[in-house]
Amino acid sequence: MQDTFKHKGMRNKLAKTLKAKGITDPIVLNAIKAIPRHLFLDSSFEDHAYQDKAFPIGANQTISQPYTVAFQTQLLGVKPDDKVLEIGTGSGYQTAVLLHLKAKVFTVERQHELFKRTKLFFTKMGYRPKKIVFGDGYKGLKEEAPFDGIIVTAGAPETPKALLSQLKVGGRLVIPVGVEEQEMTLYSRKSEKEFEKKTFGSFRFVPLLEDKN
Repeated sequence: MQDTFKHKGMRNKLAKTLKAKGITDPIVLNAIKAIPRHLFLDSSFEDHAYQDKAFPIGANQTISQPYTVAFQTQLLGVKPDDKVLEIGTGSGYQTAVLLHLKAKVFTVERQHELFKRTKLFFTKMGYRPKKIVFGDGYKGLKEEAPFDGIIVTAGAPETPKALLSQLKVGGRLVIPVGVEEQEMTLYSRKSEKEFEKKTFGSFRFVPLLEDKN
């Protein structure tokens, strides 16, 4: 598949839709305009790639709705050179958005099929996260901590303590918390022991699975 003027026009239209829905950060909107979402999907979904919808990507996972990606990214407040941990690489679309914002991205995926496919896709597309790891997102990535930002792209029944502990003071964790439906939650680390918590309405995500071994 190629990236054509038609695709670019569709991305501009999508960015306008997201702006109308409340995405105000111009840097995030520019990322939506720049990244060819259709290339992250099966070619059979190409005609629908720039609708504001989630789509299946295999292994019982989905590529998140563009509004959700933009909303989480806006909450994270990424600055250039921020060290960001992404839990749930999935198709790699959210990773690409973070890379466009010039973050240093470390990303973890627990579905081996997706991990292999997306790692190969990154190489082909020239996307260069600092590290893509096959592993349990519940545990975070302790060896690379602390992080300026952590973003979780699956619904967690509760907030993993490991992720909070791996935030820098001043860092932010964006995570959807809940079982059937998730509350988008932002934790800001104020000190070694103090976190500020804010919630931003209901969303639906595939579940964040914990490795019980």
